[in-house]
Amino acid sequence: MLSGIGIPVGVLALLAMVVLPLPAIALDLLFTFNIALSMMIVVAVFTVRKPLDFAIFPTVLLIATLLRLALNVASTRVVLMHGHNGTAAAGHVIEAFGAFVIGGNYAVGIVVFIILTIINFVVITKGAGRISEVSARFTLDAMPGKQMAIDADLNAGLINQEEARTRRAEVRSEADFYGSMDGASKFVRGDATAGILILVINVLGGLAIGTMMHDLPFAEAAKIYVLLTIGDGLVAQIPALMLATAVAVIVTRMSRDQDMGGEVARQLVADPRLLGVAAGVLALLGVVPGMPNLVFLSMAGLAAGSAWFIHRRQTREAAAPATVTPTAAVGESRELSWDDMQPVDLVGLEVGYRLVPLVDKGQGGDLLARIRGVRLKVSQELGFLVPAVHIRDNLDLSPNAYRIQLSGVPVGEGSVYPEREMAINPGRVFGPLQGISTRDPAFGMDAVWIEPAQREHAQSLGYTVVDASTVVATHLSQLIAQHAHEILGHEETQNLLTNLAKTAPKLVEDLVPKVLSVGVVVKVLQGLLAERVPVRNLRSVLEALAEHSGRIQDPQALVAQVRIALSRQIVQDIVGISQELPVITLDPGIEQMLGNSVGTAGGSPGLEPGLAERLQGHLVEAARRQEVAGQPAVLLVPPALRPILARFLRATVPQMHVLAWNEIPDSRRVRLVSTIGN
Repeated sequence: MLSGIGIPVGVLALLAMVVLPLPAIALDLLFTFNIALSMMIVVAVFTVRKPLDFAIFPTVLLIATLLRLALNVASTRVVLMHGHNGTAAAGHVIEAFGAFVIGGNYAVGIVVFIILTIINFVVITKGAGRISEVSARFTLDAMPGKQMAIDADLNAGLINQEEARTRRAEVRSEADFYGSMDGASKFVRGDATAGILILVINVLGGLAIGTMMHDLPFAEAAKIYVLLTIGDGLVAQIPALMLATAVAVIVTRMSRDQDMGGEVARQLVADPRLLGVAAGVLALLGVVPGMPNLVFLSMAGLAAGSAWFIHRRQTREAAAPATVTPTAAVGESRELSWDDMQPVDLVGLEVGYRLVPLVDKGQGGDLLARIRGVRLKVSQELGFLVPAVHIRDNLDLSPNAYRIQLSGVPVGEGSVYPEREMAINPGRVFGPLQGISTRDPAFGMDAVWIEPAQREHAQSLGYTVVDASTVVATHLSQLIAQHAHEILGHEETQNLLTNLAKTAPKLVEDLVPKVLSVGVVVKVLQGLLAERVPVRNLRSVLEALAEHSGRIQDPQALVAQVRIALSRQIVQDIVGISQELPVITLDPGIEQMLGNSVGTAGGSPGLEPGLAERLQGHLVEAARRQEVAGQPAVLLVPPALRPILARFLRATVPQMHVLAWNEIPDSRRVRLVSTIGN
């Protein structure tokens, strides 16, 4: 808790320093802290392995700049208010820099301050800003190529999905880092400009206050206020120079992982020829009359000795026998095996690159947690464990798009905006909203992508507002429930039987595989799930199979018998605890026509296309009326027609439940809503 609010409180304290007067002892402590902070940043820049390891540096640079500016304002107030009391009025740190560093000579101090400012402003800061700008542009331009290289390595099997995702995140972070550094360099450059202006203002203001308000002689006022102003400027410019140097160092480094100290030693002084050439040139200068011979010759001897030592070490290392591990011979490639054949994901989710933060916990993404919740909820509803959802990014998708796949085949897709929220129109709202018009991908309802600030307004108008992660998770949940019969397979069925055998071992043992094979049980469970009947009551399912499997082996016929055994559960899921079941029936003439066609077509109704189209239209309209009335749409038909009509309406009228007469429990009353005629 304290670590989370420490930084905001510190920034507010910096801003308060601009307004509130500080005593001299506080200035001493803060100036010392500022110098120590700058030193820590310089050391950190040299010790990090790569720039992205210090990704917080732009923010740290901004805070350090604010600290210096706040100290400048606070020290200026103290100098101008109490400078007439002597050089110690603004604290011992400013006095030390004004008296010791510049020798007590304000002319020397002005020159030193101007030189430091020129070095900082013209050389280091300007160069670092230019490098940051070019690096950001080049890094951004190189992003597509780097992404393609990562995809090529992934397709070639050189890296796995996790490593590819990590490398793509590094590419995006690199572009963001150099862009931030480009902006942060402007802070340092502006700080140098402000330092010059503050120096001029303090000198003029101090002379005016000392001579006019405190009746000091001009020479004494100049000595006091100029020395204090120069000391104040130097104690601020030296940390600024260190930070500008840190900025220049970090933006001139390579992006790859490297030890900077080791790289400097390896690339600069590891070659003895470089030291030998330097030793020769210094020796020639050392014998020239009038030159500082001792200094040049001493340095030449040191360089020559270092070159000889490095050459001897390299020769000794080259003479050492090289050890070769037989199992790691250079150029040897591993033989392919079946382990290299990656299986197709049963349930997969692909996202565009702008949706990656939704699945990245490090960036605050909560989609993984939402998907785990979806799996738990759907598994409890359906009665079997839904397999894990494998998530990967796909650059072929548009940035905001996602795609849901089953067994490698897309079954749904949509687009979401991570920075916005979806306001869904549930059917009755009290006004429009400003935003991006769309449709809810799960249920097709009208919706609008709105800014998060509009959330309360949208809810007051009657909209249902959800975030992007909820949109994706809801769509995934809806598709899993819709295609549950495709997800359930032999492995899931065997796990269900194994778990049931712990509580009903005799039932499972006598049925599978003695009477029915696992394959037939799989077909029965898939048939139930295809008609939105959960298999969570597996014991009742197996008891019904055990009762009828002695005379029936056809999976479709067994499904019909199991549905009768599960009739209470089926009706309960449709109407809840209501004792009345509203139903829609077919005209007796149509039922007779369909029954005759079933008998003559071997189980498949031979409906005339026009009749089938009219029947479908009537059923769609009846289902819509029931939906408006807030009641379920249930079609009640003879048992022989139920499987065929359920399959006929599954794709066209998915909200229509098709029940047979013998599937209505005795405890429920049937209320006729309408009859569908020709």
